[in-house]
Amino acid sequence: MKAYFLVRNGAADKAFELRDLPTLKPKAGEVLIHAEAFGLNFADVMARLGLYKDAPPLPAVVGYETVGRVAEVGEGVTNVKVGDRVVALSRFGGYAQAVVTDARATMLIPDDMDAGIATCLATQYATAWYAAEEMVRLHEGDHVLIHAAAGGVGIALIQMAKRRGAVIFGTAGSDEKLKFLKEQGVDYPINYRKVDFAVEIKKLGFDKKIDVVYDPIGGESLKKGMTLLTAGGRMVTYGASSMTEAKGNPFKILGVALGFGIWSPIEFVTTSRSLLGINMLRIADNRPEILARCIKNVVELTASGDLKPVVGKTFPHTQLAEAHEYLASRQSIGKVAITW
Repeated sequence: MKAYFLVRNGAADKAFELRDLPTLKPKAGEVLIHAEAFGLNFADVMARLGLYKDAPPLPAVVGYETVGRVAEVGEGVTNVKVGDRVVALSRFGGYAQAVVTDARATMLIPDDMDAGIATCLATQYATAWYAAEEMVRLHEGDHVLIHAAAGGVGIALIQMAKRRGAVIFGTAGSDEKLKFLKEQGVDYPINYRKVDFAVEIKKLGFDKKIDVVYDPIGGESLKKGMTLLTAGGRMVTYGASSMTEAKGNPFKILGVALGFGIWSPIEFVTTSRSLLGINMLRIADNRPEILARCIKNVVELTASGDLKPVVGKTFPHTQLAEAHEYLASRQSIGKVAITW
């Protein structure tokens, strides 16, 4: 069995090496999966650039989601059996032909489900479900702002918000993506490269009328989004992709950090607004039953056709570097998947 090891930080074409993977054995409560595909996430790009503090020390196998067949189960595992086709979240180790992970983060999928579609579910759609169905309860008519709306989590959030009858504002960086967002049901697509999203939303007449903001960008974006919230409004942040543009420049990194703003609990009380953070690795570590519930819901709703994940591009594993650069360039729409 092989795996792509992240051996150095920097350019994608020099960062990864395909190496033999040591023999893996599941412990009690774990499963061993022989992979057919895995997915990329922006956190992988940040790990490659040395900006993701949760990443293991190098050399390491990164990656969170695996699609494949159960090859072996550890003691006490009853939810899946050898031969089952599954999607699973792992705490790194995903860029491999064999992955061991907690059985509670492993979910049966139909044999005919496209592997690329399945790669969307364990991380991106599970994150969106937690953000839109558990941490926040959306209601019909709510005004929802989704940043990076053409990305994997963004598309999932759009679909979940539409299921609840929300009015959606979505940001993206090209006219092609704005057209896509309109097709997905976004009511107000906004090109953040051409206009200031906060100014645009105010021009549209929704200043202080946004109920929920979903922000994976961080920095100044988060601070601006907070100014748009109404009483009872919630800012949900689940990333800091703006850090990638500051890589190697300590002044820019400091600028991004300061851009988040400094918040006092008194301000949250007096304005009745909330700032919520999501890190699905922490949920997986400490509340695996929540993760299992999220994955179960999105798998079932995808199988039934109620949720429709979008795979922007699938690469063979030999083009991992190209796939990484494609994702980092922000050209992608939907999921970027890798097949073995």
